[in-house]
Amino acid sequence: MGPDGGSGTGDRAGAGGETADKGAALLDDLRAAIGRYVVLPSGEALTAVTLWVAASHIQPALQHAPRLAVVGPTKGCGKSRVLDVLHETVHQPMMTVNTSPAVVFRVIGKNPPTLLVDEADTIFGSKAGDKEDLRGLLNAGHQRNRPAWRISGPEHKPTAFPTFAMAALAGIGDLPDTIMDRAVVLRMQKRKPGERITPFRSRYSLPELNALRDRLTAWLTPLRGTAAAQVPAMPVEDRAADTWEPLVIVADLAGGHWPTSARTACLAMTRNEVVQDEQTTLKTRLLRDVRRVFEQEGRKEALRSQDLLAALVQDAEAPWAEYGTKGLNAYHLANLLRDFGISPANHRFENGRQAKAYARNQFLDAWARYCLDPAQPAPAAGEATLAQRPHGKLPAPPSGTLPIGPPGGPAGSKPTR
Repeated sequence: MGPDGGSGTGDRAGAGGETADKGAALLDDLRAAIGRYVVLPSGEALTAVTLWVAASHIQPALQHAPRLAVVGPTKGCGKSRVLDVLHETVHQPMMTVNTSPAVVFRVIGKNPPTLLVDEADTIFGSKAGDKEDLRGLLNAGHQRNRPAWRISGPEHKPTAFPTFAMAALAGIGDLPDTIMDRAVVLRMQKRKPGERITPFRSRYSLPELNALRDRLTAWLTPLRGTAAAQVPAMPVEDRAADTWEPLVIVADLAGGHWPTSARTACLAMTRNEVVQDEQTTLKTRLLRDVRRVFEQEGRKEALRSQDLLAALVQDAEAPWAEYGTKGLNAYHLANLLRDFGISPANHRFENGRQAKAYARNQFLDAWARYCLDPAQPAPAAGEATLAQRPHGKLPAPPSGTLPIGPPGGPAGSKPTR
């Protein structure tokens, strides 16, 4: 789409006979097929996945390779099933669960594969081990012309290996900020009892999905030159625009309702991540403040829930007195700490009385992962300011004029959650 808002597709047709109008119908078919096999968090998320799959077929023409972060709080949220569907529909899929980083470096070239990484949490953090090369590749490969230099060959010459490739990463919990900031994020949840999907069976599912993949290839491959010249009007800016631009380009090539649906999904999902970032920062602030209370109390083995709450709320510089409608309460505290595996339990104190309390040793792992050492400088002022924003007030949406809501057009569907 050009800056004037036109799709710029005219009457061009792909090798498979897919005109602009038929491109919209093809994306409708793909969206419907994906929606049969997985329950995604919203209609906007389903639209985004559809466009991400299609964008993989024009990635040689792109300047940015958006990541697709498929994350969930526990097992059984459908993350691996999303990768199964992607494997049968994206351009040249390459699963990297057990792949050597050296292999990945050597297969990425002018026509790179689409990397599909399951159990991505093993690549980042304490489990990474010898996979740091793969982590570096995934960080660098979002933007074209960011090669990784390695000593290679019998003569040990410095060699530049391309890193540019689209990648979908599935794992439990959020991925590092360097990935999440460059990704379209799907926050998966377990299916509710009333949510039904079509069983994924190779005999029946693969032919359907592979046929859609072949139609995408036939439609989009001849349009790569057109895609490379597109300068679409974006409803967001900076890195979010870089990440979503390939999806919007595909939508503009397709025409129909897709240009509007793509930008609506972009606004809704980027705004959701702004809110999610705020909550993550708030939770990190809570961990720091709880640690401070334990330090002030002489590192006691446990603190009663009501005593911990009272200490938090009394801090005039913290956001807890204004949290919610009447300040932080026991329910809020437990809910904010749940993602860290921390919960209150009955504890017997020295006077023989039992009470709901938080044990100090429950916090040790979270403090080590998310909090600065007490001897190190305090967090930046911007982070503290963000954390003190009153709970429940959303940040302003990204710039743009489209409403945030379900995608329009015949393929639109109501969010399932």
